Amino acid sequence: MRAVRPSRLVPAALAAALLLGACTSGGSTPGQTVSSAPSSDHAPVTPAAGVTPLEPLPAEIPAALAPYYAQKLDWKSCDGEFECTTFKVPLDYAAPAGGDLLLTAARKRATGGKPRLGSLLLNPGGPGGSAVEYVEGVAKGYDPEVRGAYDLVGLDPRGVGRSSPVTCLSGDRMDAYTAADITPDDQSEIDALVAVDQEFAAGCKQRAGAFLGHVSTVESARDLDVLRALLGDQKLSYLGKSYGTFLGATYAGLFPSRVGRMVLDGAMDPSLDARAGNKTQAGGFDVAWAAFAKDCAKRDDCPLGGDEQAIDQQLDALFKRIDGAALPTESSRKLTEAQATTGVIHAMYAEFLWPQLRTALTTAKAGDGTALLKLSDQYYDRGADGSYPNLMYANMAVNCLDLPAPFASPAEAAAAVPEFEQASRHFGRDMAWMALACGYWPVKPTGAAHTVRAAGAAPIVVVGTTRDPATPYAWAQSLAGQLESGRLLSYDGDGHTAYGRHNTCVDGAVNRYLLGGDAPAAGTSCAK
Repeated sequence: MRAVRPSRLVPAALAAALLLGACTSGGSTPGQTVSSAPSSDHAPVTPAAGVTPLEPLPAEIPAALAPYYAQKLDWKSCDGEFECTTFKVPLDYAAPAGGDLLLTAARKRATGGKPRLGSLLLNPGGPGGSAVEYVEGVAKGYDPEVRGAYDLVGLDPRGVGRSSPVTCLSGDRMDAYTAADITPDDQSEIDALVAVDQEFAAGCKQRAGAFLGHVSTVESARDLDVLRALLGDQKLSYLGKSYGTFLGATYAGLFPSRVGRMVLDGAMDPSLDARAGNKTQAGGFDVAWAAFAKDCAKRDDCPLGGDEQAIDQQLDALFKRIDGAALPTESSRKLTEAQATTGVIHAMYAEFLWPQLRTALTTAKAGDGTALLKLSDQYYDRGADGSYPNLMYANMAVNCLDLPAPFASPAEAAAAVPEFEQASRHFGRDMAWMALACGYWPVKPTGAAHTVRAAGAAPIVVVGTTRDPATPYAWAQSLAGQLESGRLLSYDGDGHTAYGRHNTCVDGAVNRYLLGGDAPAAGTSCAK
């Protein structure tokens, strides 16, 4: 979550758990469907003045890029029943002669039983989530008819996983980074926060060098098009979740004529700058917390009081208490307020984590931070040996390149705290200070907020969940409205993303579209 646009991600293990529990059929009977989208706690976001559309690239492949599009993929058995391959892309598409990157993809071949529809590329989000790990984790959980018709393919984007990964810190320094106070109360705490942000940026510069300037979403979208061609597909079929929707929408904006069947679930809004994105996301986590509190108040094991107002007050009191004195755990590490907040935020991603959060809050109130620290570690995907994957390093690197930093100094972040707290009582202050990190980034941003029209593209299905914490429903409304061929499929429910989460209405609508090309009618909504 510590990024300019924090947590555009379904953590890999969580993504697998969400999908593996829901093996629905494309022909299954849909759940309740209503004719119009449900009400939302967020109004659709209006793009700021001066935000311009993403312009498509020329349809003809430039001669300098032709060798990349002419490669032959050499698939080899890997990781059990999967196949893996590597291929080259230019480090810099504007200067292809300047050097190459090696990217890695994995696939699960179609199981047959239906006419083969080609490849379905999957991305779990991030930026920083490994699509290779995602495909290998969820392949068996996809609808049998979808698995029968498509090769499921995961491409680790540049800088991620097995594709020239960005690294920045050692495990012990990453521990210090995740524990650092992100609600500073005085100058010494501000200085400490600035120090860890600067250390993170310096570590990335030292280890990645000039590569940091070439991990943008636009470049990753161009890599997708190279792989599409190498797979032999005339059009790209794609399902992206969370940040994966931003990657997919970027592809559609750059290559509208090559869009096949595209599903964008848990949509990002590319028209928002970093400040607006952070602030509205903070509000999304508050909406999700309110849903948790409402549910908790009905349960005998709710640790924070008997009604929603008392639960809110006690959460604030717990955070304040931990801010004053970190809680001991069963390990040598203590639970800081930043990690406690991360643990709570992590549990907002899926309802099946709510019981774990109730237990963690109960033990934290009793003075033991072990369970909340475990939730925080799950969010960062911290290993038992204290190691971290490159997920958060890539997250920061891509975010800081895609958009200008919202704040250039601690004074600017501090001045924004009131408006962030107005958007989110519980998480606004944290989100405002986290947005300072890219102010120290060693590479200038190459992107800016923009709209995506993708004129001429085939229908694109945008899925939005009304109480999604990380990608607020208003973002899905906005993206679907920007896309010339956008179709909004709404899910009136909780948690991050909707497809593959036991709702037969959502799953059936998406599967029918993937298998037959029948996009949901405008205004289609699925009930919980």
